[in-house]
Amino acid sequence: MTANTPPARLDHLVLNTHYDIDAAHALLEGLGFIVTPRGHHTLGSVNHLVVLAGGYLELIGQPRDSEKVRQEILDSPLGIDGLVYAVDDVPACHDRWIALGLDAQPVQHFSRPVEVDGRAVDARFSTVRLAPGQFAAGRVYACRHLTPELVWRAQWMSHPNGVTGISSLLVIDADPARAAADYARLGQWDPGFGLEFSDAAGLAARFGALAAHLPARPAFFAAIRLRGGDRAGIAARARALGLPLQEEPGRLTLALPAFQALLEFSDA
Repeated sequence: MTANTPPARLDHLVLNTHYDIDAAHALLEGLGFIVTPRGHHTLGSVNHLVVLAGGYLELIGQPRDSEKVRQEILDSPLGIDGLVYAVDDVPACHDRWIALGLDAQPVQHFSRPVEVDGRAVDARFSTVRLAPGQFAAGRVYACRHLTPELVWRAQWMSHPNGVTGISSLLVIDADPARAAADYARLGQWDPGFGLEFSDAAGLAARFGALAAHLPARPAFFAAIRLRGGDRAGIAARARALGLPLQEEPGRLTLALPAFQALLEFSDA
């Protein structure tokens, strides 16, 4: 870390569902989250959001009946497959990443309609994406919301299960120290969110049998830690959904086997 390392803020994390976004929607709603109505990107993909203070979880997928196919969604692995930085100046972020020797793709602009008070309004975004493969665990990109008021809406943020935010993302890599140094070049996280790093042995020690529901790849995004929530109530919901779980003092972890991902719930 150097004096020139910029601050980093979380915009959102992405759960790639491929063609099974309906199933992911049902799971998250069943766990007590408010899931936003389906959005349709001009790029061809569809999404739902779990909106939280600071950052959100995006469920993204590809409709089977769409004439426009967003191939990057289908080419990317199922599961947690997106770490998205919040930036105020996307072109400047693009240039900084290029200066770091990274392969940053051209700045992209797109939108999706959002219904507000009975009328459709376009939520608009600018993004810059790193070419796939530079960070082995998953896709990394940056986003600026041109219409943030259409995403962070109060009626979508008071979740029945009591969850209030995203605390961390666990990155698995055969060389966790090297991976941590690679990500550190992109920015120093503001308080409230951070990346954790582990290898396969550490993953098994931390999660036990639940680790069997995760990918077999040497590098991947494994678990999202969520802040707050009624853990006993969430555990009961998870059991009703047939989801594997592990309860410990101060922490609840459950697996989403269909999406090769873990969710942790704690107060921190």
